[in-house]
Amino acid sequence: MKKFSKGHHGSLNELNITPLLDLAFVLLVIFIITTPQLSNDLEMKLPSPKKDKPPSPPPKINRLTVESSGRITLNDKAVELPALKPTLVALKAKDPEATVVVRGASDVDYQRVISVLDALQQADITKVGLATEAVQ
Repeated sequence: MKKFSKGHHGSLNELNITPLLDLAFVLLVIFIITTPQLSNDLEMKLPSPKKDKPPSPPPKINRLTVESSGRITLNDKAVELPALKPTLVALKAKDPEATVVVRGASDVDYQRVISVLDALQQADITKVGLATEAVQ
């Protein structure tokens, strides 16, 4: 009888902690998920829109075209290459934020377009775009 009762008491001395560990891991996962949401308090001061200022008009875009014959036009007015720089300087003086889009014909001499871009650089016009056409 002693052996039987001793074995019975031996199993009572061992505590099964598996459910306790499962509970601890579930609580740990819950805390990991909820903690970033609780501590994510970022205060931001967003700017409020100003309603009294009307929208600004779109900028005027000047078109500079170099045709296949070598003829240069600025806003549909013919301009010779030596007179282009003073014309662009006057344009820059009138509008400091002048925007120019250069369109060159596909068969124009490459040096002619480079001369036009050089005149734009000398006139200190920095908002320059190059117009392209899609090849079909």
